Amino acid sequence: MANICIIGDGGWGTALALVLHRNGHAVRVWGAFPDYIAEICSTHSNTKFLPGVALPPEIRWTADRAEAAAGTDATVIAVPSRYFTDVLSSFSPLLRSCPLLVSVTKGIDRRTHQCMTDVAEKVLGIGPVTALSGPSIAPEVARGIPTAVVAACRDNEKADAVQSLFSNTAFRVYTSDDVTGVELGGALKNVIAIAAGVCDGIGFGDNSKAALITRGLAEMARLGAALGAHPSTFAGLSGMGDLVVTCASRHSRNRMVGERLGRGESMEAILKSMEQVAEGTWTCAAARELAQAHKVEVPITDEVFSIIHEGKSPREAVESLMTREVKAERG
Repeated sequence: MANICIIGDGGWGTALALVLHRNGHAVRVWGAFPDYIAEICSTHSNTKFLPGVALPPEIRWTADRAEAAAGTDATVIAVPSRYFTDVLSSFSPLLRSCPLLVSVTKGIDRRTHQCMTDVAEKVLGIGPVTALSGPSIAPEVARGIPTAVVAACRDNEKADAVQSLFSNTAFRVYTSDDVTGVELGGALKNVIAIAAGVCDGIGFGDNSKAALITRGLAEMARLGAALGAHPSTFAGLSGMGDLVVTCASRHSRNRMVGERLGRGESMEAILKSMEQVAEGTWTCAAARELAQAHKVEVPITDEVFSIIHEGKSPREAVESLMTREVKAERG
């Protein structure tokens, strides 16, 4: 049995707490708001972020950082990318001796354009940090529906340790040494999922979504390769796997944001109505800037950025994509 600290009481952090609890580990989950943590403790339910899922009383919930991190054998970082640096900085003195650090946040730092494991290593001054990513809708993981993900680390022993920590009959973990590819797959697919949601909201059909997903994957792999990732990683769980589920699932927040945009709702109204984060709304800006810096074409990301941050109409964005200069599929 290991002592596990999970930083972040959102849906994904909660689902992973259940996975680790089922594996026999002692789990403590930290959340930023004491009143809400008290509510979870009293109701044994995370109604805001994972409604309808009963939480075992053995999982401990706390808003006290020192309590959460005390004696931890492994720490799982599950906070949105926008708050990642600030939250992790507040934990930094408490995690210096933690032997195993895992980031499950799927995003890109807006200021530095770094992936989350790089941010964590810089903030904490220790590493390497393992990335855990793949097609893993939180409500399904929480209910024990079979899921497969990938743990990526520069240190193979740490990737193996994460694999052993999380794996069970309903949660299968593969390993990889392509940290850049695994993290970029998890981050960039959220942008493409917003575009897929736009297709749904406008009322387009299966042809449109299939084309969008396929060309989106090509765009993800193209940018990933320019940043040092292995192209084949994008055909795996953290690439195609996560892209498909995020573009199709009714639980996908990013797809839902795109669908509402496609129906004509404003970005401001959508964000005001959401309790949880849709990472793609932030990632599209960082991804676009990365692509510009490396002279990589990312037309779908460009149009998602224009819709979200510049007010371009979804139909105009589709027209821009469909009227681009024709070219060969490969290359």
